[in-house]
Amino acid sequence: MAGALGRGNALRARDDAGGPRSVEELWADFDPRRDALEVEVIREWREDGGVYRHVRFLVGVFKGVPARMTAIYGFPEERRERLPAVMHIHGGGQRAFLHEVKFLVGRGYAGLSVNWGGSAGQSPFNSVEGARPGDPNTEWGAVDPSQLNVPGYNSILPGPRQFFEDREHPKNNNWYLLTFGCRRALTFLERQPEVDPARLGVHGLSMGGNLAMYVAGTDERVRAAVPAVGGQGWRWETHRFLGGEAVQERIAGDLDVFRRTLSFESYAPRIRCPVLHRSGTNDFHGWMDDVYRTNALIAGQPVRYAWSPHLNHRFTPEVAVAMPLWLDHFLRGGPALPETPDTRLALRTDDGVPVLTVRPAGPWPVARCEVYYSVDPDPRARFWRSADVAKEREGFVARLPLHATDLPLFTFANVHHRLPQPVSLAALPGFSKPVGEVCLSGLLHRADVGELRAAGVRATLSLSSLLDDFSRGLRDWYQLNAGNLSHQQTWTRKLTDPLHRGAAGRRLRLGLMMPRSNRLTFVVIENEWRSYRGPRRTFACEREIPGAAGNQEIELASADFSGPDGVLRGWDEVDQFGICAHHAARGEPARPVRPWSGPAPTFPRLEWEIGRAHV
Repeated sequence: MAGALGRGNALRARDDAGGPRSVEELWADFDPRRDALEVEVIREWREDGGVYRHVRFLVGVFKGVPARMTAIYGFPEERRERLPAVMHIHGGGQRAFLHEVKFLVGRGYAGLSVNWGGSAGQSPFNSVEGARPGDPNTEWGAVDPSQLNVPGYNSILPGPRQFFEDREHPKNNNWYLLTFGCRRALTFLERQPEVDPARLGVHGLSMGGNLAMYVAGTDERVRAAVPAVGGQGWRWETHRFLGGEAVQERIAGDLDVFRRTLSFESYAPRIRCPVLHRSGTNDFHGWMDDVYRTNALIAGQPVRYAWSPHLNHRFTPEVAVAMPLWLDHFLRGGPALPETPDTRLALRTDDGVPVLTVRPAGPWPVARCEVYYSVDPDPRARFWRSADVAKEREGFVARLPLHATDLPLFTFANVHHRLPQPVSLAALPGFSKPVGEVCLSGLLHRADVGELRAAGVRATLSLSSLLDDFSRGLRDWYQLNAGNLSHQQTWTRKLTDPLHRGAAGRRLRLGLMMPRSNRLTFVVIENEWRSYRGPRRTFACEREIPGAAGNQEIELASADFSGPDGVLRGWDEVDQFGICAHHAARGEPARPVRPWSGPAPTFPRLEWEIGRAHV
């Protein structure tokens, strides 16, 4: 009970006995329906066929002080029956978004976007989108699980803004309080007269992805969940990579208690609904390998993955669109998404080259199949090589040639299915065009060095000075601000791959087609997410490039790149290479954006200069 829980009365007997040691014990005394919600309607309006309300409700009473959360609620103005409903949970430094609710309403849902991060209106922990000056905001009262109380996310220690001020306890953790609030938001949602309480879904991104997993793992009212770029377990575990080791979160307090009561691998086995996980392969927050480890613990429920190659904390339209399709199927009876493509990794082959076979599932036609592989154990920084994929009668096959057998092998497949009809994501920022395909990913396969050698895998791939001839377009790259030529950035992690690493003294040679004169900034980043190897550094080389009718060649030596730490000494620790129309490094003062002239540049070739041995 929220009130009794906040006063600590209901907890005392078990707390005195040593506190909870499992997810079940942590949540055993909480009933999200028990206390009155005390709903306030701050404002109501109608817009584009929807009814919208800025609301606030009681989360609970903690240490004698009420905590209240604001949110945006909406539903279609015209409806014939009770509606399925979805709760959106925002990420860190964000707020409740009206556009998320509008998107859901436009698709025939009742939608709720909660403002868990609001705290006294302090930026960036803002009130809901569209709030007016003086409107009530989320107020956590005597506790503070917002990002203003940062130590609370990986701690169970007592503190002045924690649940207990005198002892270590899982309820001191911010995630507990935020999950508490989101489960109360589900109660608000199911009690609306427009809502069918048997059809509730949840989706969230980043910290909202974490909360989507927490809520799905504690509340059986959730019938479909879509976490994104977050929500993976083993964040406390030491991970060993090439050049060192890393821990995602160092836990303050009893690690075993934290692991059993708050870590995601302890919540996944309790999830009783279908889960779709969306992310970028190089996400810093939801480590790819551990996403698969975590979701493998979800028993008896459909699970799908949609990965955007090379991206960090964002995704492509073909991955984004999987969210509404997933919700439509499980909450509205829409068409089922194809099953996870069946993928098999064969290490024992006639020529010693590993092979991945892919057999997509129906019923939607396959537009294309892409296979990626890597030899880097660090999921945040690894470069995903794109394999050549051949069509076979029952699917696709990709050879995965290696240049050495002293590194592990990682591989997965993306299958793009043509949608029965294009889906509009225009209500969401960054997706202006209808989406005609959905990307569904296969499972991640890993083969350690011992497995490779035992299977007779051979090093058959020769090192080459050629980095990219762009015959596959930008498949080994990713773009930021694509189409906005004055801000467009084109990046690759190829230079971190031992196959493509440049030797000391080598120069990069870039072919460039650009008919009009423009300024380009070439950028390299050392040790991106690799603090175990050295400090993160950014170096840039700015060039005024004259327009030309044909191909130009630009040469870049390491000494051409400079930054706050001086001149780039070599290529050994470079993780990213970018070609940017506009670039500002972290902490660098903003500069005026120079308008782009003419069409976008194209790149016929990128290579190391010929003349010295490539290592």
